[in-house]
Amino acid sequence: MTQNVNRDSLALARKTWRTLEPYHGGVYFSPEAADEYAALGVDARTGYFASRSAALGAAPADLVIATFYNFNPQLVRRAIPAAWEAATPQRFAAARLSGIDTTLRRILGADISSPALARAAELARSAAEAAVCHPQGRPLFAAHAALPWPSTPHLVLWHAQTLLREFRGDGHVAALLTAGLSGLEALVTHAATGEIDAGVLRDSRGWTPEHWEQAVRNLRERGWLDDGPRLALTEHGARRRAEIEQTTDRLAALPYVHLGSAAAAELRSLMRPFSLAVAKELLPWAVDRLSEESGRQGSGR
Repeated sequence: MTQNVNRDSLALARKTWRTLEPYHGGVYFSPEAADEYAALGVDARTGYFASRSAALGAAPADLVIATFYNFNPQLVRRAIPAAWEAATPQRFAAARLSGIDTTLRRILGADISSPALARAAELARSAAEAAVCHPQGRPLFAAHAALPWPSTPHLVLWHAQTLLREFRGDGHVAALLTAGLSGLEALVTHAATGEIDAGVLRDSRGWTPEHWEQAVRNLRERGWLDDGPRLALTEHGARRRAEIEQTTDRLAALPYVHLGSAAAAELRSLMRPFSLAVAKELLPWAVDRLSEESGRQGSGR
């Protein structure tokens, strides 16, 4: 895999991913998707594991644990493989797509058929298809890349961002492994940045307070975390985490380098209102960042 990755390319990869991600991420908080999973006989959490891993086929729990990386294995084992007794992977994948289709139609309304969304879908698909040529070492991405493309622009856009985020995610797992961080330890270091509440990260991934505290102790012994009462990175920990993020950006850069800086900037400009609409409805923590981006764009900064 050959690509011209420099500092500008790393920034391009991160900025574009951050702007588009809420459009994809809404599926994990979509009430319509939860209803689709319920119709198959499973709860929303089981539906999450089954629908996201469905591209892998009837995957065993260990494969989902490996590719999802930061979830408590016991949480995964409560969902998989029992989900495959409720419905086939194909039905879970269809339920996921149907759920996000209904959600996006509800949130975006007439904008579903706008030229801006169609153009965004065209650009995002171009980037995603560049990544499709490089599946090596990216199992979750490769599985999703083998799924058929939807036909309507709003779902083409959603599927394209699904591929781009799984392409990035598989690279992020490689960066974490290289840095010697377990999935739980990665969550602790994320919480230590102050960007997201520790309890949210811990509970959403099924870890107990005891698991969390043991990971905190391990990271303090390794010099990643301060010894004080507040969860905070040391200088060493902050540097190591920055290295992980830089490696992740480098491994994710290829599709955006293919797209080019001008087209990527166009894609971000087109996507902000769509991502912001989804965030306001389903991902409130992303609203301020997207609003700031829109403000900078409007002021010409």
